[in-house]
Amino acid sequence: MPEHDPPPTLVLLCKRPAPGHGKQRLAASLGAERACTVAWALLDCALEDLAQWCGPQVLAPDRAEAGDWAQRLPPAAQCLLQPPGNLGERLNALDRRLRAAGHRQLIFIGSDAPALGEPHYRAVCAALRSHDAALLAARDGGVVLLAARRPWPDLAALPWSTPRLGAALAAACRAAGYSVGVCGESFDIDRAADLACARRELAADPRPARRRLLACLAALGHG
Repeated sequence: MPEHDPPPTLVLLCKRPAPGHGKQRLAASLGAERACTVAWALLDCALEDLAQWCGPQVLAPDRAEAGDWAQRLPPAAQCLLQPPGNLGERLNALDRRLRAAGHRQLIFIGSDAPALGEPHYRAVCAALRSHDAALLAARDGGVVLLAARRPWPDLAALPWSTPRLGAALAAACRAAGYSVGVCGESFDIDRAADLACARRELAADPRPARRRLLACLAALGHG
C-alpha cells in the first residue's frame, strides 16, 4: 500500500449487549447481568476507537433489531448489518459488500479487545503497505484484529473461538497466495480471568472509555 493511499476502513463487528446475548463464557463466572455490564464497558472502548479513526468507519451490528440503536452511535460511522452465518461467513459477506462499495483496505475488530491502541493500528497500517493481510494475534491463540487489502479467502470453515484460529487464519491466507504480516499480540476478554489483564494493561491508559472500564471493573469487585 503506497504511503499516499487513504487510510483503511475500520469495521467494528458488535452486539448490542443484553443479559444472555453475548459474553456467555464471561457470564458463566460473573452472572448474566454483571457480564452484560462489562460488555457495555468493552463496547464503549471499541466505539471510542471507531470514533477517533482517521479513515472511513463502519459499525456492523449482529441483529436487525439493533439497527436503529447502531445508527445513533458514532455519527461518522456507516451502519451495515451483519448477515446470517458463522463469523467467517459474516466476515466474507461484509468484506464483499464493502469492497463492492469502493473500500479497498479493511480492518475488522470486535468489541472485546480494550487494549487495542494507536501503536497496534499504526503497525497494522504499516504492514498493509507490504502484505496482503495483517493480523494481530491474541494470547489465547485467536486474533484480536484482522486486516486485508485483498478479498478474504473463504473463512467459513476456520476454527472460530478456538486456540487454533490464529494459525488457521494465517494458513488459509497463505494457501490463497496472500502474504501475511503478524503485527504483535494483545488479548481479548472472554473469561473472568481475562479481566486481570485489562486491569494491568489499562492501569495507566488515559483514554476516557478505558478509565470507565476500569471503574466498572472496580465497582464489580474486579478493580
